Parts: sequence; C-alpha cells; structure tokens
Amino acid sequence: MGDWNRPLTEEERAWIASARQTTHTLYEGRTTPHRSCGIAMAETYGRPTAAYQALRRGGITGCGECGVIVGARLVLGEIFGDPDPTGPTTPALLTAMTELEARWRDRMDRGPAPGTDIVCNTLTSPYADFRGPERAGFCTRLSADISELLAEVIVRNGGMALAAGGRPE
Repeated sequence: MGDWNRPLTEEERAWIASARQTTHTLYEGRTTPHRSCGIAMAETYGRPTAAYQALRRGGITGCGECGVIVGARLVLGEIFGDPDPTGPTTPALLTAMTELEARWRDRMDRGPAPGTDIVCNTLTSPYADFRGPERAGFCTRLSADISELLAEVIVRNGGMALAAGGRPE
C-alpha cells in the first residue's frame, strides 16, 4: 500500500495541486474550451482522449457512473496496469485502485443529490438545467476534487515518474 502517513514533498504537493487546477480549468471551460469530466481527466494526465469521450455525461446517456470516477480508474489502469493484454492485474494497480476506491467517497461532495449511487443522472438530478451554471459548478468542483485525489494516489504509490508523460504543468 502507498504510504499515506509520510509528508508529501514540495514537488509532490505542487504536482497534485497542478493536477487539480488543470482538471478544473479544462472542465470549467472559461479560459479554454470546456471538456467533459472524463476528457479533462485524460488530458490532465496526458492520456489519449478518444475512449474517454464515452464517459461524457455518464456514458453519453446519463445512466452510467460519473465520468470523472470512471476516468480516474482508467488513468490508474494506464499508469499501473500490465501492458500485456493477457497479463494479470499488477500488484501496483490493485493497490492504487483499492486506495482510490477507499478514499473517493470521502472526498466527493454529492451536493444535494439523493441516495448514494454515483450515476450521472442521480448526481445531477437536483439541477433543473443540466447546461446551467449551478450544475456546471458542481461538476467542476467534483472533477477537481477527484483529480486531486487521483494525483495523490499516483504519488503515494510511486507513479509520479510513470505518469511523467502526463505530468500536469
């Protein structure tokens, strides 16, 4: 397991903060064109974006899990997974995924959403206008929060160098 008790270095803290800010900026769409939460995750971590397009609005239809959560899982798979398609789950991926899953609910602000599921339509149901500023603000904050956690999971599991191609600037 990653060492969650050791203090982070200044470089690690800066990398994590940069990941949060990059995802926030990409999703928010004020200083750069808006990206979906999944695309923002892929771009923040330097991953090809095509497959992440399917995460837009919970799998396009809104019926799937929140794209930023699924995107975080996929980024971990790309960083810590075995490149051999027949290879087993690597110990590093198992550890990182376990840590992400154990912590994201604590970092996730569900806002006024009912229940406990993370289906996009459920999370966004309190906002009458999906394209409105309240829902956009909610999803922007959620995306930034989960990206920050993802960056910390990567750091605490020795993956910062592995993610160097996608190192947030």
